[in-house]
Amino acid sequence: MRYIRTGSFKRLFSMKRQSLEDLPKECIFMKQEEAYNNGETESFKKPTWKCFSFEEIYVATNGFCSENMVGKGGYAEVYKGVLEDGQTIAVKRLTQISCDERKEKEFLTEIGTLGHVNHPNVSSLLGCCIDNGLYLIFQFSSKGSVASLLHDENLSIMDWNTRYKIAIGTARGLHYLHKVCPRRIIHRDIKASNVLVTKDFEPQISDFGLAKWLPSQWTHHSIAPIEGTFGHLAPEYFMHGVVDEKTDVFAFGVFLLEILSGKKSVDGSHQSLHGWAKPILNQGEVEKIVDPRLEGAYDFSQLSRLAFAASLCIRASSTWRPTMSEVLEVMFEEEIDKNRWKMPDEKLEEHDEFWGFEDLEFESCDSSTFSVFLQDSVSTNSN
Repeated sequence: MRYIRTGSFKRLFSMKRQSLEDLPKECIFMKQEEAYNNGETESFKKPTWKCFSFEEIYVATNGFCSENMVGKGGYAEVYKGVLEDGQTIAVKRLTQISCDERKEKEFLTEIGTLGHVNHPNVSSLLGCCIDNGLYLIFQFSSKGSVASLLHDENLSIMDWNTRYKIAIGTARGLHYLHKVCPRRIIHRDIKASNVLVTKDFEPQISDFGLAKWLPSQWTHHSIAPIEGTFGHLAPEYFMHGVVDEKTDVFAFGVFLLEILSGKKSVDGSHQSLHGWAKPILNQGEVEKIVDPRLEGAYDFSQLSRLAFAASLCIRASSTWRPTMSEVLEVMFEEEIDKNRWKMPDEKLEEHDEFWGFEDLEFESCDSSTFSVFLQDSVSTNSN
């Protein structure tokens, strides 16, 4: 992927409003393509977004006042705002703690990726601003993230129907990114805090700062440094820097476990959720992973399907993980054909942790998302 420097980027967005048709041909992320869905082609509908002025978003967020801050991560802050027409927006402002090159790279990655997507279960980009900093403007998700709904003690317990709807919708969104979107997009950071929820409890995958495009002729990317979130990293990605659709599938399996159990991906003792859940799932004792706060108020058939899907997604070997198309099949099957997914005896996996915290060498980061450098050589031919 080729990045545009700030000067070029400012020229690119010099007009207040600019349609995708007007963008220079060299902007790779604006190229029109065709998507495919279940063997049928469909025309790529160009998303429309605008270049906001700094004054517009400054006024909308009341000067980026602290009361309007609704989220904060390692490299960005998110503010709620209201435009003059009454539309409620979320403004993602990149902070000063990362170097300019890194901020610019993630900004371009996210806007370049979101310029391709158009799906109800993927966050919708309204526009951007490059005056006095770098800003992305999204539709506001009034319910916050799945993580906040699961773990905020001030909120009511998320009921089963909501959890099930979020699980299905997120799977559909991820399937779209992998199979239907004009470019194969690997998100690389699927987790509860990166799935937003609309007022109708429809999930939307967000935060594409780590996303990668995977050309159709490529089997995978080889990436260094490794970036991601504790408890969600697929073994082949952590150990070898290998990224493909199965990287997201593993993280989605952990996400399913978060929804089912109400637990975080890593607990206070640094035990991963998938490490805790795997032996329980292998024994078929799915009810033991259910969030006790539900007090038995769940559909057992739906639980069984989601739990089985999670058990397939978190397999250590990417070869034996399903694709998101197959995940959706499992999630909707009335009767699960477990023999179809049975691994040969020699492929049966240990349920030990794939890595320990002592194996990590940190770059500056927040408490959950990190960059890590591998001790052995890793190909960086990912462009």
